[in-house]
Amino acid sequence: MLAVAVSGGLDSTALLHALSRQARDLGASVVALHVDHGLQAVSAEWGRRIRRQCQRWGAAGLPVSARVHRVTQVPPTGASIEAWARKVRYAALAQMARDVGATHVWLAHHRRDQAETFLLQALRGAGSAGLAAMPTALWRDGLCWLRPWLHQPREAIAAYAARWRLSWVEDATNTDTRFDRNRLRCDLWPTLLAGFPHAETALGQSARQSARAAALMQEVGAQDLARLHMPDGGLDVAGWQTLSAARRYAVLRAWCQTLGHPVPDSLLERLLLELPTARSGHRWPDGAGGASLRLYRGTLRRWEDVPPADLPSGEVGLRLPYPGPGRHALPAWGGVLTVRAVSQGGIAAHWLTHAVLITRQGGESFQFEPHSTARSLKKQYQARAIPAWQRHGPLLCAGPAQGGGVLFAPGLGVDARVRAANGEPQWLPEWLPDATR
Repeated sequence: MLAVAVSGGLDSTALLHALSRQARDLGASVVALHVDHGLQAVSAEWGRRIRRQCQRWGAAGLPVSARVHRVTQVPPTGASIEAWARKVRYAALAQMARDVGATHVWLAHHRRDQAETFLLQALRGAGSAGLAAMPTALWRDGLCWLRPWLHQPREAIAAYAARWRLSWVEDATNTDTRFDRNRLRCDLWPTLLAGFPHAETALGQSARQSARAAALMQEVGAQDLARLHMPDGGLDVAGWQTLSAARRYAVLRAWCQTLGHPVPDSLLERLLLELPTARSGHRWPDGAGGASLRLYRGTLRRWEDVPPADLPSGEVGLRLPYPGPGRHALPAWGGVLTVRAVSQGGIAAHWLTHAVLITRQGGESFQFEPHSTARSLKKQYQARAIPAWQRHGPLLCAGPAQGGGVLFAPGLGVDARVRAANGEPQWLPEWLPDATR
């Protein structure tokens, strides 16, 4: 099954007809996928027209049918109508393609579309990836999006339509210069061609060169990142600074792509400028909200931002029931303390009989190993490179009758002085901060 995105205009109508003729010779079938955005009063008629056209072609022996999806939602207030329509259109096309069992969707973009896209991306300050404009083939979400006419002039498509006496609809909004592409197409493009007749070809070639440059940057960035990526997901800044300026940008871009959301180019530029001289603890907003990029001891990491909170002073009125397993929600600290039975490395059960939770007051000590020296919590956190903004969890301490010492500290674990012997009943606490804090 061949799926073709069809708006009803000249380009997509010609592509649908050409593929239907080829499919007939190959014993395959074609389905036209049309998305009605509902933005014009006449848009519903376009879908009906495409259905009638496919029926006529089918009666003439072409293996073609049509599916129409009408968008029911409306653009959010203040949103770009162009961007919104493109997003819902591709989502609807993908769903319809899957419904009919197609793995490839054919799009009718041509050489002038590519040149326009290159110019629009350049005017927005895009890098090589943006200037690459539209690829001829792209796999995304299990579907391959194909643009077989991307290097063809629109005049060739018009000649094909005239040869087969095709008819199509004209979208009145194509002349609405409130939209960026229409303003470029109607106002700038005629003047550009008058002065530079080969602009369309040249800009298409520039897009292809940009695509190669973007692919090379991605390949080099991935190779450098493989040796600079820390086990915890951070970036080794010292190693990063040994690279050339171009490779710094490439690896930084590759690392930011591992964060799971787009990072604006403005942030990449800030990092390139500021990271080499930034001090430990410096932070940059990550562009998605709720988190930041932070430099700590030579490593750049992404951290969830924790807003300042009024932490409890003194003991919290939570006493763990002996022997104390379970989950204890602690909204005052913004997380959950879990306690579970273990066979080794846990706290001896009797220490939990009157255990309490407190906020760090200063002066608490912690001992990592049985024969090591107990040191202040601050020094132990520093030794383990745990940044200050990740030390906000509660301390689990022995009750006053048992001396009140630290049993467990978030990020450090169980104090060696209260660890149980193997085979002795014991429990292991774990601090789980809320992801939203």
